[in-house]
Amino acid sequence: QVQLAESGGGSVQAGGSLRLSCRASGYSNCIAWFRQVPGSEREGVASIYIFSGVASYDDSVKGRFTISRDNANFTVYLQMNNLKPEDSAMYYCGGGSDCKGAALRTAHSWGQGTQVTVSS
Repeated sequence: QVQLAESGGGSVQAGGSLRLSCRASGYSNCIAWFRQVPGSEREGVASIYIFSGVASYDDSVKGRFTISRDNANFTVYLQMNNLKPEDSAMYYCGGGSDCKGAALRTAHSWGQGTQVTVSS
């Protein structure tokens, strides 16, 4: 059963912006955005506690990405500005009981992913 679903990915030029959405069908205490390129581990980008709104970011995206949540609509967003080619990856949202930095201690659910491609 898919509990989380990402959308909003696409292809943009460097310096452009995208807003990703993660829509949930159930509650998670923490939602985090991850990204993964082929041959590499899935790494946390940003996390947010759903109730408090407290957020954390990986150093590579600080000042460029913003995570937010709309609890009434069961949606977490990742606003990505000033995109760089190195941001290109498959982006996933995951849900868990506790955030750990920009990631999750343990994920209990994952979305299917949405592709982000940034060209020079």
